[in-house]
Amino acid sequence: MKWAEISIQTSHEATEAVADIFHELGASGVVIEDPELINAYRRSGSWDYCDIPEELNPEVVTVKSYLPVDELLDDKLREFEERINGLHEHNLDKGRGYINCREVQEEDWASAWKEYFHPVRVSEHIVIKPSWEEYLPAAGDIVIELDPGMAFGTGTHPTTAMCVRCLEDVIKPKQVVFDVGTGSGILSVAAAKLGAASVRAVDLDPVAVKVAAENIAVNNVTAKVEITQGDLLTGVTGKADVIVANIIADIIIKMLPDVRIRLADQGVFIGSGIITDRLGDVTAALIDSGFVVDRVIEEGGWVAIVAGSGSR
Repeated sequence: MKWAEISIQTSHEATEAVADIFHELGASGVVIEDPELINAYRRSGSWDYCDIPEELNPEVVTVKSYLPVDELLDDKLREFEERINGLHEHNLDKGRGYINCREVQEEDWASAWKEYFHPVRVSEHIVIKPSWEEYLPAAGDIVIELDPGMAFGTGTHPTTAMCVRCLEDVIKPKQVVFDVGTGSGILSVAAAKLGAASVRAVDLDPVAVKVAAENIAVNNVTAKVEITQGDLLTGVTGKADVIVANIIADIIIKMLPDVRIRLADQGVFIGSGIITDRLGDVTAALIDSGFVVDRVIEEGGWVAIVAGSGSR
């Protein structure tokens, strides 16, 4: 199958808006190439090895996504360009605004990025290891084998890494966890390996569901993790002690009423994928929905929020 790789050079402040546009055009996710993030990782020592050069112009963020090459593509590209040019109406700087589109084969998309993905420690105990690389665990390490394939989520982006750290802090034995928008399944695997008794992973994208199922199997947590295709919490039954959603601000706000229903008394909600400029919007929506905001953490221009059900 052929896909169109659409990329745009934009600004940090417009990154989430661009991601929203891609999402509304039917893309299941985005790839964000943030030079500030890459430079920060190079300097932190989190990567055992990195052959990516230091980025000298960290203000230009490249956002990519993939749409099928079909009869709707031209109309979607025109709409994308129009909406990018209209970002100024929302007081957002589109940055360079250079848009590029190229066709890629499915197998090229699935494997071309692998040369940049190496083992990385994302929390005190959890190390994300590509399935094709070797890693010698230290005492206390929890190693997650990962092959994202065509799904989104290698664990190295701050939004995912912050979720993993939050899960490490809040997960208790015998708990039930819902992972909404699971992508490659990394957060579900992390929850299971941290001691959750049961994890329900949901994603709208059938490709993500397939990839997540493979990663769940590779990490030997199929007895704990159930993966299904679905739209956020629609169709999900029961209650969870922890609900985690690494999506984007507007989708988190949209799903909060369902989170409130599905979160057990004394439960914890972890929301990420939120740029710092949208923190106030998400915090206000949480409070309006009856949540108590316990903690906000920030990294690389992104925030994660830990909130309680309010019944504590």
